[in-house]
Amino acid sequence: MTSLAPADAKASRVQLDFPILRKPTSRGRRLVYLDSAATSQKPQAVIDALVRYYSEYNANIHRGVYEIAELATEAFEEARAKVARFVNAAHPAEIVWTRNATEAINLVSHSWGLEHLHPGDAIVATQLEHHSNLVPWQLLAKRTGAELRFIPVDERGVHVLDNLDRLLDGAKLLALSHVSNTLGTIAPLERLVDAAHRAGALVLVDGAQSVPHFSVDVRALDLDFMAVSGHKMLGPTGIGFLYGKRTLLEAMPPFLTGGDMIRSVAYTQTDFNQIPWKFEAGTSNVADAIGLGAAIDYLNELGMDWVRAHEVRLTAYALERLVELAERGLAVYGPPGAEPRAGVISFNLGDIHAHDLASILDTDGICIRAGHHCTMPLMERMGWPATARASFYIYNTEADVDALIESLQKAAKIFKLA
Repeated sequence: MTSLAPADAKASRVQLDFPILRKPTSRGRRLVYLDSAATSQKPQAVIDALVRYYSEYNANIHRGVYEIAELATEAFEEARAKVARFVNAAHPAEIVWTRNATEAINLVSHSWGLEHLHPGDAIVATQLEHHSNLVPWQLLAKRTGAELRFIPVDERGVHVLDNLDRLLDGAKLLALSHVSNTLGTIAPLERLVDAAHRAGALVLVDGAQSVPHFSVDVRALDLDFMAVSGHKMLGPTGIGFLYGKRTLLEAMPPFLTGGDMIRSVAYTQTDFNQIPWKFEAGTSNVADAIGLGAAIDYLNELGMDWVRAHEVRLTAYALERLVELAERGLAVYGPPGAEPRAGVISFNLGDIHAHDLASILDTDGICIRAGHHCTMPLMERMGWPATARASFYIYNTEADVDALIESLQKAAKIFKLA
């Protein structure tokens, strides 16, 4: 096995910051949370930020002139600035608050796509896409007459780029996930973005599985749009953001309309606000934006280099330990080795259905995902009815991997696998 420290002391200390991980399950087991690709747990610092807002300065933002309204506005906009710095946006105005990455993608589909896509144009995605980065483009293609094309992947889930230039010929948009939520595949963005721009296409990246796990610099990558969900990066649910280049956002019409996204309104005419507020209609999710700001503070304190290095080590350890179950019919999917892949491992154990396997592991306090992971076309392409999925984050340790292996061995015995 790879030589690793007996325990990752920093990750063990990190666990103490998460109240849910200190509480045993209803069966008295230690909670082993291996489903961070679905949603991350929340550190006490984020919980405290939410409670502090509601307890000390809960007010609507931007319009109130009294003290707590000004405090709320300042904290809300500072959270936006934290996000901008975290992804190296040129200006906080390039960060638009949304509910999640899904809403951010739909914003681009409606506000940019309906204006710029026409019959004869093409939208290019990949065969790895989450439904959130697939269904909006299907609907957009139907509405505009554009063609939807796909960059294929091989049996390991690695992008096949042999015909990339042909696929991008006539494309107006390349929309792809930075990291596959099912297989952990990391897209070679430098090559893909360069090829797309040379072909005259813009690039939208689904960063839901990348931004929480390693440094992403939107300017260095020259991304046009990026969509991110806050709840996957230690923040609350119901908050996410869209990054967009300023010139693109300024030229796009609003997605939703109503209060706060206006400069002035008459009975027959409205002048819209400047970006980013042009896209943020109605009462904003003030508390959860502030909570996401606290999550970014927490990640910055840990250091994103450590976050990535820790997950690489843990993924390597898990892949090596899973080999122990090969004789019992364990199949592991995705790119070989711990790099270049994210901390996501999909697998099946013999003929045990993934849902049954997840239920057995649950009795041992182990939380994994089972199903199609919102990637049904990928499952069909690979010939898998479903997979089990373990995904790692900052609070996982080698002990969590050991618990997973022990529980899988128990399941193999229950189902009498050789």
